[in-house]
Amino acid sequence: ILHLDGDRRYSEKSARYYRRMGLDAVVRNIAERQQPYFVRNLLQKYRPDILIVTGHDSMLKNGVDYHDLNNYRNSKHFIQTVQEARKWGKNSEELVIFAGACQSYFEAIMLAGADFASSPGRILIDFIDPLIVAEKVATTDQHQYVTAFEIMEEIKEGMDGIGGTGARGRKKKISM
Repeated sequence: ILHLDGDRRYSEKSARYYRRMGLDAVVRNIAERQQPYFVRNLLQKYRPDILIVTGHDSMLKNGVDYHDLNNYRNSKHFIQTVQEARKWGKNSEELVIFAGACQSYFEAIMLAGADFASSPGRILIDFIDPLIVAEKVATTDQHQYVTAFEIMEEIKEGMDGIGGTGARGRKKKISM
């Protein structure tokens, strides 16, 4: 797992969560506006199966149109980061991507190529929600498909907080 987060405190909390869960994860604190410029080099360096791109986002105070990218604080940066990541991992078989934060422009992030994103209901999400997605994908057998519906049962805000098209699990069983 490669996790980029724009908030230092959440980056540290995320790293502790991944360690506690026994997951192989690299967490980097990178400001949302810088994430598109760093993601490809980090993907090449660490070669993850799963990319998590988070930070802070929100609708701007005067913004009323949910479908105008200019009404969001950081969604454009998440979209650009997903687009750059898709140049490295062309599809979810190569790289599973979760992107977004509180009140992010869900539809545009998904159209950019994410497999999971926040926030369909334009609501506040818990910082742990994207980590639950990463954990579920990482610990699900590679022959099983993880749906957004399955994950909804495990997160606080359900379908308003996280959505997506789903992805194949990444856990590989070794038999001898």
